[in-house]
Amino acid sequence: MQPFLTANWRYLTMLNFVVDPAIVAPLVPHGTEIDYENGETFVSVVGFLFLDTRLLGLPIPLHRDFEEVNLRFYVRKKSADTWRRGVVFVRELVPRRAIALVARAFYGEHYLALPMKHDIEHKNGCIKTEYSWRRGQKWESLAMTASGEPQSIPAGSHEEFITEHYWGYTCMRGGCSEYRVDHARWKIWNAETHELRADVAALYGDQFVETLNAASRSALIAEGSPITVERRELIL
Repeated sequence: MQPFLTANWRYLTMLNFVVDPAIVAPLVPHGTEIDYENGETFVSVVGFLFLDTRLLGLPIPLHRDFEEVNLRFYVRKKSADTWRRGVVFVRELVPRRAIALVARAFYGEHYLALPMKHDIEHKNGCIKTEYSWRRGQKWESLAMTASGEPQSIPAGSHEEFITEHYWGYTCMRGGCSEYRVDHARWKIWNAETHELRADVAALYGDQFVETLNAASRSALIAEGSPITVERRELIL
């Protein structure tokens, strides 16, 4: 079956925080449960580039390349004798209204269209990423720097936990939806500097202010890869 969406995800900029599980518990879709790493719960602010985006194999004029910034947390769902490890999105920012409308209609995701821009520099062994969005007259941003060559992700590591969740789950009336995102195992840089400049309460809600204003547990940049997003299935 042809995937619903294909694209290249590049320069994934991932800022990760320990969160009280009680904060995200009301957002956990039916049939899933919070996925813990060594007894801790995480939320991540993630910015990245969508490149060469195609729906059902077809490029959409003026909507192939764009930025996304999202806030997500981690869940898992039992399937037969295995666990499907996935993410739930609290909010996703994109620069074009049509993208937000399609995502809300087909996947029930919490997309918001805002003016956005990015600044990526990768040369001479140094990398800088910055994803920015404008609310009203004010620009907000997520930025990181790193250096050296990207490294393979060790099995069983914190970095593997953050990057290797291949399912998406969304709360739906009477149940939830499930879809798979396939991609190669990424290489990463551990960030040397990072900064999140945002009105957290206005963007994500008061419940996330303390978490996202605290010190992050980790900050990393992933190279990215081609990805495919399968059609969603409703789970009652």
